[in-house]
Amino acid sequence: MTSISQKARYYPHKLNTKFYVTKLYRNGYSIAFVCRRYKISKSSLMRWNRKFDGTKESLIDKSHKPLSPHPNAHTEKEIKWIKDLIKRNPHISMSEVYGKLRTEKGYSRTAPSLFRALRKMGFYINKKKHKKYVPKPYDTPTDIGIKWQMDVKYVPKECYVGLVPDKFYQYTMIDEA
Repeated sequence: MTSISQKARYYPHKLNTKFYVTKLYRNGYSIAFVCRRYKISKSSLMRWNRKFDGTKESLIDKSHKPLSPHPNAHTEKEIKWIKDLIKRNPHISMSEVYGKLRTEKGYSRTAPSLFRALRKMGFYINKKKHKKYVPKPYDTPTDIGIKWQMDVKYVPKECYVGLVPDKFYQYTMIDEA
């Protein structure tokens, strides 16, 4: 197979591959030849070539985390309001925090965004761990008459033959052994 499938959105390349690709391109080989030989896209080659300064370290991937906060992120002032309110009232519920911030401080964000911020700050995290259910082995008896199962069904009047009582039930018992 000489090409990357259309479903593969990202093909991770090793640092050595990036280094040799850029060296080959800078030694005068054509873009088409280099891309075909290493099975890379033209845009990847050009991106690596821009970053390359002669050392392998220049080709190491940098962090993709933005340096500035998101424009819709909570401001420092809002975070201080939240922390102060919870510090004064440690047992306050999330909805009470939201209501007090709205009425007393003019907080204009939605409740879900406040709840996400509270969880991110470490408040209201569910600390109780649930034990995983472990099924117990079923006790199947080896001797007859020790364990029985009984089933009761109501029989409608349309199914009666002969005398018609007020209510008619069918009982079924099975020995598990």
